[in-house]
Amino acid sequence: MEKIKVWQGDITTLEAEAIVNAANHSLLGGGGVDGAIHRAAGPQLKEECKTLNGAETGEAKLTKGYQLPADYVIHTVGPAYKDGNQGEPEQLAACYRNSLKVAADHEIKTIAFPAISTGIYQYPALEAAQIAVKTINESLNSYPTIEQVILVAFDAHTKQRYETELAAIKANNKYHS
Repeated sequence: MEKIKVWQGDITTLEAEAIVNAANHSLLGGGGVDGAIHRAAGPQLKEECKTLNGAETGEAKLTKGYQLPADYVIHTVGPAYKDGNQGEPEQLAACYRNSLKVAADHEIKTIAFPAISTGIYQYPALEAAQIAVKTINESLNSYPTIEQVILVAFDAHTKQRYETELAAIKANNKYHS
């Protein structure tokens, strides 16, 4: 089994132990993938999120998955992109690292990520894919209990970006399987 794989489709239909929500600071739902996850999970998700007191950029918090096929949702707040010089790359990497840590801390073996911050937060898609793949690949050494990470692409362009980044890491013999 590939440790990191790419899948194109709707993250709310994916059967992974945990899916990651690209949330806003309130964690109470919003647009894009955040709204889709909240709608698919049902109102209990919002009720549990109310008890979490929001989250800061880069932070990750766990809830149940409720009506989703996933058992858990890990909510993380990605950075809003300004110019790339305001700490955005570090903040985006923190989303992936902290989500993986939460998964490992709760003995979650499969976790699926959307393309964090590439929607309304306007992170450039290519740079976001590079950060995602590099950070996940490097972080997996610290979390040997995680068996598989799924990079969920909503469209073919995002899928291609992820596949290109994974191929580059493998070609440079830096892939941690």
